[in-house]
Amino acid sequence: MTTPHTSEQTVCRTQPSSIAIYPGTFDPITNGHVDIIKRALRLFDKIIIAVAINAQKTPLFTLDERIDLIRRCFSKENDRIEVDATSGLTVDYAMERGACAIVRGLRAVSDFDYEFQLALMNRKLQRKIETVFLMTGFRWIYISSSIIKDAAKHGGDVSGVVPAHVQAALKQKYSQH
Repeated sequence: MTTPHTSEQTVCRTQPSSIAIYPGTFDPITNGHVDIIKRALRLFDKIIIAVAINAQKTPLFTLDERIDLIRRCFSKENDRIEVDATSGLTVDYAMERGACAIVRGLRAVSDFDYEFQLALMNRKLQRKIETVFLMTGFRWIYISSSIIKDAAKHGGDVSGVVPAHVQAALKQKYSQH
Protein backbone atom coordinates (compact mmCIF):
# COMPACT_ATOMS: atom_id res chain seq x y z
CA MET A 1 0.00 0.00 0.00
CA THR A 2 1.38 3.39 -0.93
CA THR A 3 1.11 6.49 1.19
CA PRO A 4 -0.53 9.60 -0.23
CA HIS A 5 1.74 12.36 -1.49
CA THR A 6 1.94 15.26 0.95
CA SER A 7 3.07 18.83 0.27
CA GLU A 8 6.26 18.17 2.26
CA GLN A 9 7.32 15.36 -0.05
CA THR A 10 9.26 16.25 -3.16
CA VAL A 11 9.19 15.02 -6.73
CA CYS A 12 12.85 13.89 -6.88
CA ARG A 13 13.19 11.23 -4.22
CA THR A 14 16.60 9.96 -5.36
CA GLN A 15 18.41 13.05 -4.12
CA PRO A 16 18.69 14.24 -0.52
CA SER A 17 17.81 17.78 -1.61
CA SER A 18 15.76 18.23 -4.77
CA ILE A 19 16.73 21.02 -7.12
CA ALA A 20 14.82 22.14 -10.20
CA ILE A 21 15.83 24.55 -12.94
CA TYR A 22 13.29 27.08 -14.22
CA PRO A 23 14.78 28.47 -17.45
CA GLY A 24 13.67 31.46 -19.47
CA THR A 25 14.63 34.88 -20.73
CA PHE A 26 12.39 36.64 -18.17
CA ASP A 27 12.35 39.89 -20.16
CA PRO A 28 10.73 40.88 -17.85
CA ILE A 29 9.55 38.52 -15.15
CA THR A 30 5.75 38.47 -14.92
CA ASN A 31 3.26 37.49 -12.24
CA GLY A 32 2.72 34.30 -14.27
CA HIS A 33 6.42 33.43 -13.83
CA VAL A 34 6.23 34.26 -10.12
CA ASP A 35 3.18 32.00 -9.77
CA ILE A 36 4.98 29.06 -11.43
CA ILE A 37 8.07 29.55 -9.25
CA LYS A 38 6.10 29.71 -6.00
CA ARG A 39 4.14 26.60 -6.94
CA ALA A 40 7.34 24.78 -7.93
CA LEU A 41 8.70 25.53 -4.44
CA ARG A 42 5.97 23.22 -3.12
CA LEU A 43 7.46 20.38 -5.17
CA PHE A 44 11.20 21.02 -4.87
CA ASP A 45 13.57 22.07 -2.12
CA LYS A 46 15.31 24.63 -4.31
CA ILE A 47 14.55 26.40 -7.59
CA ILE A 48 17.34 27.80 -9.72
CA ILE A 49 15.94 30.45 -12.04
CA ALA A 50 18.20 30.19 -15.07
CA VAL A 51 18.11 33.44 -17.03
CA ALA A 52 18.90 32.55 -20.61
CA ILE A 53 21.49 34.40 -22.61
CA ASN A 54 20.10 34.04 -26.12
CA ALA A 55 22.04 35.70 -28.94
CA GLN A 56 18.99 35.37 -31.22
CA LYS A 57 16.91 37.66 -29.01
CA THR A 58 17.38 41.34 -28.24
CA PRO A 59 16.02 41.78 -24.72
CA LEU A 60 14.70 45.09 -23.42
CA PHE A 61 16.47 44.59 -20.10
CA THR A 62 20.14 43.72 -19.75
CA LEU A 63 21.07 40.39 -18.19
CA ASP A 64 22.03 42.12 -14.92
CA GLU A 65 18.74 44.06 -14.87
CA ARG A 66 16.71 40.87 -15.42
CA ILE A 67 18.56 39.06 -12.65
CA ASP A 68 18.02 41.99 -10.27
CA LEU A 69 14.29 42.22 -11.11
CA ILE A 70 13.89 38.50 -10.42
CA ARG A 71 15.83 38.57 -7.14
CA ARG A 72 13.66 41.41 -5.87
CA CYS A 73 10.56 39.21 -6.30
CA PHE A 74 11.73 36.55 -3.85
CA SER A 75 13.22 38.10 -0.74
CA LYS A 76 11.21 35.81 1.59
CA GLU A 77 12.20 32.60 -0.24
CA ASN A 78 15.80 33.73 -0.72
CA ASP A 79 17.40 30.60 0.74
CA ARG A 80 15.40 28.33 -1.58
CA ILE A 81 15.71 30.37 -4.77
CA GLU A 82 18.83 31.12 -6.72
CA VAL A 83 19.05 33.27 -9.83
CA ASP A 84 21.81 32.54 -12.33
CA ALA A 85 22.64 33.14 -15.98
CA THR A 86 23.09 30.36 -18.50
CA SER A 87 23.76 30.08 -22.20
CA GLY A 88 23.96 26.49 -23.34
CA LEU A 89 21.73 23.50 -23.23
CA THR A 90 19.43 23.58 -20.24
CA VAL A 91 19.90 19.85 -19.57
CA ASP A 92 23.68 20.32 -19.40
CA TYR A 93 23.21 23.22 -17.00
CA ALA A 94 20.81 21.11 -14.91
CA MET A 95 23.36 18.30 -14.65
CA GLU A 96 26.13 20.75 -13.69
CA ARG A 97 23.94 22.18 -10.92
CA GLY A 98 22.82 18.81 -9.56
CA ALA A 99 19.19 19.34 -10.54
CA CYS A 100 16.74 16.51 -11.07
CA ALA A 101 14.15 18.45 -13.07
CA ILE A 102 13.41 21.32 -15.42
CA VAL A 103 10.21 23.23 -14.67
CA ARG A 104 8.22 24.60 -17.59
CA GLY A 105 5.04 26.61 -17.50
CA LEU A 106 2.18 26.03 -19.93
CA ARG A 107 -0.36 28.74 -20.71
CA ALA A 108 -2.36 27.27 -23.55
CA VAL A 109 -2.52 24.39 -25.98
CA SER A 110 -0.32 26.40 -28.35
CA ASP A 111 2.54 26.22 -25.79
CA PHE A 112 2.21 22.47 -25.42
CA ASP A 113 3.46 21.43 -28.87
CA TYR A 114 6.73 23.34 -28.57
CA GLU A 115 7.25 22.42 -24.91
CA PHE A 116 6.51 18.74 -25.58
CA GLN A 117 9.09 18.63 -28.39
CA LEU A 118 11.63 20.39 -26.19
CA ALA A 119 11.00 17.99 -23.30
CA LEU A 120 11.45 14.98 -25.58
CA MET A 121 14.75 16.31 -26.91
CA ASN A 122 15.94 17.07 -23.39
CA ARG A 123 14.97 13.54 -22.38
CA LYS A 124 16.98 12.13 -25.28
CA LEU A 125 19.99 14.25 -24.35
CA GLN A 126 19.85 13.49 -20.63
CA ARG A 127 17.60 10.77 -19.24
CA LYS A 128 18.38 11.70 -15.61
CA ILE A 129 16.62 15.06 -15.91
CA GLU A 130 12.82 15.11 -15.80
CA THR A 131 10.66 17.86 -17.24
CA VAL A 132 7.81 18.99 -14.99
CA PHE A 133 5.00 21.00 -16.59
CA LEU A 134 2.97 23.35 -14.44
CA MET A 135 -0.15 24.94 -15.81
CA THR A 136 -0.15 28.68 -15.44
CA GLY A 137 -2.73 29.97 -13.01
CA PHE A 138 -5.94 30.85 -14.86
CA ARG A 139 -5.62 34.56 -14.11
CA TRP A 140 -2.20 34.66 -15.83
CA ILE A 141 -3.04 32.52 -18.84
CA TYR A 142 -3.21 35.43 -21.29
CA ILE A 143 0.01 37.22 -20.34
CA SER A 144 3.48 36.94 -21.74
CA SER A 145 6.56 39.12 -21.42
CA SER A 146 6.16 40.19 -25.06
CA ILE A 147 2.55 41.27 -24.63
CA ILE A 148 3.39 43.13 -21.43
CA LYS A 149 6.31 44.96 -23.07
CA ASP A 150 4.13 45.96 -26.00
CA ALA A 151 1.40 47.30 -23.72
CA ALA A 152 3.90 49.19 -21.54
CA LYS A 153 5.69 50.61 -24.60
CA HIS A 154 2.44 52.20 -25.71
CA GLY A 155 1.55 53.57 -22.28
CA GLY A 156 -0.77 50.75 -21.22
CA ASP A 157 -1.33 49.95 -17.57
CA VAL A 158 0.47 46.70 -16.73
CA SER A 159 -0.16 46.85 -13.00
CA GLY A 160 -1.38 43.55 -11.66
CA VAL A 161 0.37 41.46 -14.32
CA VAL A 162 3.93 42.23 -13.23
CA PRO A 163 5.35 42.98 -9.78
CA ALA A 164 5.29 46.70 -8.90
CA HIS A 165 9.07 47.10 -9.20
CA VAL A 166 8.95 45.55 -12.69
CA GLN A 167 6.19 47.95 -13.70
CA ALA A 168 8.35 50.87 -12.51
CA ALA A 169 11.36 49.49 -14.43
CA LEU A 170 9.25 49.21 -17.60
CA LYS A 171 8.06 52.81 -17.24
CA GLN A 172 11.61 53.99 -16.74
CA LYS A 173 12.94 51.96 -19.67
CA TYR A 174 10.30 53.23 -22.08
CA SER A 175 10.63 56.85 -20.92
CA GLN A 176 14.30 56.68 -21.97
CA HIS A 177 13.45 55.63 -25.53
